[in-house]
Amino acid sequence: MSTNALDSSQLRLTINPDSLGFSDTSELLQCPLSWIGQERAEVATRFGLDMMQPDYHLFVLGEAGSGRTTLLHQAMTTTAAARQPSPDLCYLYDFISPERPLALHLPAGQGRMLRQSLMQFAKSLPIEISQCLNGQDFKLYSNHIEKNFKIATDQAYIELDKFAESLHFTIHRENEQIVFTMLNEKNEILTAENLLKLPKIRRVEIEQAEQALREAIEQYFGEFKRIEKERGQALTLLQRRLVQPILNLALENIYNGLQQELKLNDRLKTFFSQIELDILDNLIVFQTNDIEEEKQQTELNRIFSRYQINLVVDNADVQGAPVFIEDNPSISSLFGSIDYQFENSKLRTDLMRIRAGSLLKAHGGFLMLHLDDLLTDDSLWIKLRRFLRSKRLQIEETGSLLTSSVLLSLEPEAVEVNVKIILIGSQSAYYDLQEIDPEFMRHFRIKVDFAASFIASTETYQASAVLVANICTAAQLPHFTAAAVARLLEESHREVEDQKRQSAIFASTEMLLLESAAFCNSRDGHRVEVADILAALQARLIRHNYPDLRLQETILEGEIAIAMHGMEVGQLNALTQIDLGDHSFGTPVRITARAFAGEDGVVNIAREVDMSGPIHDKGMLILQNYLTGLFAHIAPVSLSASIVFEQEYTHIEGDSASCAEFYALLSSLSGVPLKQSIAVTGALNQYGEILPVGGINDKIEGYFRLCEKIGLTGEQGVLIPYQNRSHLMLDHSVIEAVKQGSFAIYTMQHVIEGLALLTGLPTGISPDNPTNDYSSDTVLGYAQKTLLNFRRACQLLQHPRNEHRRLPTRSGK
Repeated sequence: MSTNALDSSQLRLTINPDSLGFSDTSELLQCPLSWIGQERAEVATRFGLDMMQPDYHLFVLGEAGSGRTTLLHQAMTTTAAARQPSPDLCYLYDFISPERPLALHLPAGQGRMLRQSLMQFAKSLPIEISQCLNGQDFKLYSNHIEKNFKIATDQAYIELDKFAESLHFTIHRENEQIVFTMLNEKNEILTAENLLKLPKIRRVEIEQAEQALREAIEQYFGEFKRIEKERGQALTLLQRRLVQPILNLALENIYNGLQQELKLNDRLKTFFSQIELDILDNLIVFQTNDIEEEKQQTELNRIFSRYQINLVVDNADVQGAPVFIEDNPSISSLFGSIDYQFENSKLRTDLMRIRAGSLLKAHGGFLMLHLDDLLTDDSLWIKLRRFLRSKRLQIEETGSLLTSSVLLSLEPEAVEVNVKIILIGSQSAYYDLQEIDPEFMRHFRIKVDFAASFIASTETYQASAVLVANICTAAQLPHFTAAAVARLLEESHREVEDQKRQSAIFASTEMLLLESAAFCNSRDGHRVEVADILAALQARLIRHNYPDLRLQETILEGEIAIAMHGMEVGQLNALTQIDLGDHSFGTPVRITARAFAGEDGVVNIAREVDMSGPIHDKGMLILQNYLTGLFAHIAPVSLSASIVFEQEYTHIEGDSASCAEFYALLSSLSGVPLKQSIAVTGALNQYGEILPVGGINDKIEGYFRLCEKIGLTGEQGVLIPYQNRSHLMLDHSVIEAVKQGSFAIYTMQHVIEGLALLTGLPTGISPDNPTNDYSSDTVLGYAQKTLLNFRRACQLLQHPRNEHRRLPTRSGK
């Protein structure tokens, strides 16, 4: 069992520009864009967008920057273009319940046409009707009616006057009343004084005559009202008879502009019938009279506002089905709203203040939402869940309005909405929702899973180059040479730390592309070269690597104790990665271990003070179990030991230092020193098999830069898992150092393999003698001897086993 030193050719994937098949990306502009490495997501998307049944909405999961939004938008647009345009949506005035506007779907473009026709109708008809009712024909006919009315009323008055005269009364009109006076035999007014002088029988006769006259006057007024009513009816019939042809012609002109299917629409026919009746019932407003012109116009505007439609969704200019992306969803932007204005300290609204949201606008088409935006508002999330369940949408007033200050509340009719929702979210959010809100997720039956990386091939390289060409054209950037594209592709491999896979996070590629083009422009270049990409990478590093440089300085200045030469017992350099979000880098950390006689086992000091995470603690327990297994043949093992990351004051997580911890512990146990010039990374299982780790390139390069600064000696190097070989995409300076023999990268498949490299001694295990018989001159033999001495010491002193307790958790953790 031995380690293997990697050749410089194994440390990085290098792409030959000649294999790409072009000289620069300007030659690729005619090539179509494809879903690079996302074939599964593409198939799912096509199926989901074509699925017409309800509850087959799409949940798109993947990392930001993977192109999920752009690709889904392109797919939505392509699918929508092949479909029929969605209908318009308008709201009509309900003459029976004005507070409940009626919804009406119209073929695309017909809504705008109907609105314009009704606006013209409201503009021209009042003028035509006013001209008609104030014209000569109406005056002629109305004068005839008025003359007949006057003759009838005059005749009724004459008859009343004759009747009064027969009873010796005289009558006359006064303030729309009939006043009568009694006359004597000489036709003189009979005063009250003279009346009292008359005989009683005569006074009784006069009272009877007066009563008869009063009844006659009452009959007269009844007859007058009847005649006046007939006059009003006659004038109304006259008005209607004269206006009806004008109104019929105006409505006929509107009808002629509509499609045949709309002419048969019952709701629209009813609406026009109600308009006709409403106008005929309000003809009095059209006549010029003593009312102020301003008041008359205000009343006309109020009446004709009822005849307008509120076209909340206008698809006249939309080709195919609608496609919407709601970047800032709220209840009003998604579900619609009703606007209000203050008038006389009251809130007022009307039909025309109804506003449609994205869901109504996307009816018959597609709407894209981002999950993170929805989760910021609980009420929005609840309302969306209800909509998905009912498939109906009613525009509602905002709950913040005070009903006491609202003159009129509107309840627009609910509308059936058929929209395909594309919800963009992360992978973790998708599975969290599956558990937390299964009802919601039942509406999203199409899962579109965007991969974070994909297997590289000639086809994916070609497709990536086409993407570069399109970005250059869209952003008006200089095109890239084949060598520059090859370097971009290598960075894509570096991003996912895999020589066989490319990164699917094309946002990173685009960012590097833009920065490289900027360097090309700064030198007035016509094509982006490899040097431009290297300059962009170096500039980015300088912008972000101050924490890295500062940490290196503290190590080189001795503030952080890291031994990088010689040999030491019980200590070793482990490789760690620090990820700051915008920059990650590797650095060595010193691990020390102490072993002594006892029964406490291995104590992880970081765990005792709550500075380690569960994955690290798990790795420590695996290490302890493997170590115990190595010496199970001399059980019981009497051992107390401690392990710590020296000068580490932040939280420790991960198991990639398990191998280094094992070596430090075994060194302390055996007394065999370890080479400090070789840093180690790798996790292990309970059988000592090495497991791959992440951040391998950062870790190697971080240690290499330190070695480079103190001077490469040829003895320095790193020991990494064998499985990480294909993950190496190292910087060319590291590759060159390995090529020159001044730095080495070793791999191991089993933890025991590294012992010989680090100690220079036989391990004690070989393929012929795997366990349980360790020679005394081997590393494991020395450790076995120490453990036997520990056991005898414990037995001799009858050392009690201490109950080990962790320190109490510190407050404020």
